Amino acid sequence: MPIWKRNLLVCWFGMFVTSVGMSQIAPVLPLYIKHLGVSDADAISQYSGIAFGITFIISAIFSPIWGQAADKFGRKPMLLRASLGMSLVIFSMGFAHHVYVLIGLRLLQGIITGYGTACTTLIATQTDNKHAGWALGTLSTSSISGSLLGPTIGGFIAENFGMKDVFFITGALMMVAFLTTLFFVKEDFTRQDKKIQSMKEVWQAVPQKSLTITMLISFFVLTIALYSIEPVLTIYVTKLSSNSEHVALFSGLIFSASGLANIIAAPRLGKLSDRIGSHKVILAALIIAGLTFIPQAFVTSPWELMLLRFILGLSAGGLTPAVNTMIKRITPSEITGRVFGISMAAAYLGVFSGSLLGGQVAAWFGVEYVFLFTSALLLINAVWIYFKVYRKQGIGAIVSPGQVSAK
Repeated sequence: MPIWKRNLLVCWFGMFVTSVGMSQIAPVLPLYIKHLGVSDADAISQYSGIAFGITFIISAIFSPIWGQAADKFGRKPMLLRASLGMSLVIFSMGFAHHVYVLIGLRLLQGIITGYGTACTTLIATQTDNKHAGWALGTLSTSSISGSLLGPTIGGFIAENFGMKDVFFITGALMMVAFLTTLFFVKEDFTRQDKKIQSMKEVWQAVPQKSLTITMLISFFVLTIALYSIEPVLTIYVTKLSSNSEHVALFSGLIFSASGLANIIAAPRLGKLSDRIGSHKVILAALIIAGLTFIPQAFVTSPWELMLLRFILGLSAGGLTPAVNTMIKRITPSEITGRVFGISMAAAYLGVFSGSLLGGQVAAWFGVEYVFLFTSALLLINAVWIYFKVYRKQGIGAIVSPGQVSAK
């Protein structure tokens, strides 16, 4: 097996577990905070919001920092640092005796993160352009499916084993990720440019600034779309379901449908972007995803919603690998880690913004409007991509397979 494929396999597992660890706390967080001695319902909601959101906000701040460290010291050391650190921090959450301790550990988790940035950079720099779309597409299934399946996994563990075991099991899995990274990831790292240090110098070294900004914003909008429904999904399923006993099951299945669709579609659409160009896949996926959100506002049963979320997952699966492939092809290798770090920061901000947006839109206008508002965001982004990227003079020279932009 080629080294890049073996690294891809190890990184896939590590990023999946990391994403589960970032998101699995969502369904058990209010219950765990209550278990820690907070009895007032408003206080539980307040502490839950802080504990959930703080990890993603801090991660957004530190992702570019760890990306810079990856460019300076190599990607494997960053993988080892992040996986070991997250293993210890998440495991320690099971021993928290006060809500402030839990919030502090969630903050520390946000600081330590960086596994995804290092993995994406490692695979992007080791894989040739012919296979870049497929490799990054396969890798993207780990973070997306882990994030979407995390709440279901966390809820299952909490119900069948106990709330603390959610943290213990996830911490143990992260330790497995650390060990597999230590023994199986191979990297011959040579720092190529010691002159580029500050973020200002990084930005000056980016050859396609407008295109890079467009990709980062598109990644941000995509993540908002994927997570806008998360805080209100259970409420919507309750409204659609005639049997309240199965609300939790339906909610978990609907989350899982999107994750499963991403696993199926992302490698295939990544390979397609290698053949026809990333810009075409991005535009088509944005349009299909945007249109798929509209009927979700008018469904009459959880099964209809599940089917539409599956279709959404198929289309959205092409966006992340296509965006990452384009970023790889227009970014000099010596600053790839930092640019992907900024990209991950955009994703983390998208998770936080999407959750916040979904809750606020549902509170002010109704749950159905969350889907319509998200559809509008995606379709507006598609129009922007069409004029800024698809119709750009010479776009084929920028993104056509097997080519790299002039540096």
